[in-house]
Amino acid sequence: MNRDDLVLTPAGLRWRGRMIPCSIGKGGLSRRKREGDGATPIGNHRITGLWYRPDRLGRPAAWARPIGPGDLWCDDSSHPAYNHHARAPLNASHERLRRADPLYDLILTTDWNWPGAKPGRGSAIFLHQWRRPRYPTEGCVAMARRELIRLAREVRPGTRLIVPPLS
Repeated sequence: MNRDDLVLTPAGLRWRGRMIPCSIGKGGLSRRKREGDGATPIGNHRITGLWYRPDRLGRPAAWARPIGPGDLWCDDSSHPAYNHHARAPLNASHERLRRADPLYDLILTTDWNWPGAKPGRGSAIFLHQWRRPRYPTEGCVAMARRELIRLAREVRPGTRLIVPPLS
C-alpha cells in the first residue's frame, strides 16, 4: 500500500493520511459478490473513470466525462453491455446516471467486474455521494459531497481502492 491508495478501514476510507467517513453496501463486505446482493466486494480495485453532472457542478478534473440525459449503466447480466456505460434507449435493466437526486452528480467508477464482465458477479461499484452520513449503499462506497469532490480533483485513473476483509 502507498499513501495515494484509498483504503477501506472500520473508521472510513484512509487516503493520504486522512480518514474520510464513508458507507458501504447494505450487504456488508463480500468475497463472493453477486448482482443484487448489496455487498461491497473485497479486493484491490482500480479507479477507471470520473463522471460529473455539468448542470450541477464544474468539471473536477481534465479527465472527467460529463453525464448527459442518455447516460446509463447496464446491470442486466444477460446483456452484452453488462457492467458498462450505455446510452438510452436500452432495452435491458440499467441505472440512469443522470438522477433527480444528487447521489450520482459525481461518480468515480472502478474496475470491479470490468471490462470483461462475468454475468452475475455484480456491476457498478462506484464511489459516489451518500444519501446521509453512513447510510448504506447497494454495494458502492459513498461519502459526503465535499470529500468526493476533493477525491475527484486529486485521484487519477489507476488509483487503487483497497477493500480488505474487516473484523
